[in-house]
Amino acid sequence: MNKVVVAVTALLALSVAACGNDPGTRALTGGAIGAGTGAVIGSVTPIGPVGGAVVGGVGGAVIGAATTPHD
Repeated sequence: MNKVVVAVTALLALSVAACGNDPGTRALTGGAIGAGTGAVIGSVTPIGPVGGAVVGGVGGAVIGAATTPHD
């Protein structure tokens, strides 16, 4: 089950990677990548997949919004 979750998360992350020319789009894709990655990491830690998804999603959205298309 964990291998399937990791594979699906990796596929989703790659499908939205490097998308976005404006800050809103980059925040959205960064949040999605962060949430997926956070859920996977959270599932093997005491925080749990939901907590990991929340932390990762917020972090990814902030970083995505703060970057420029050239970063």
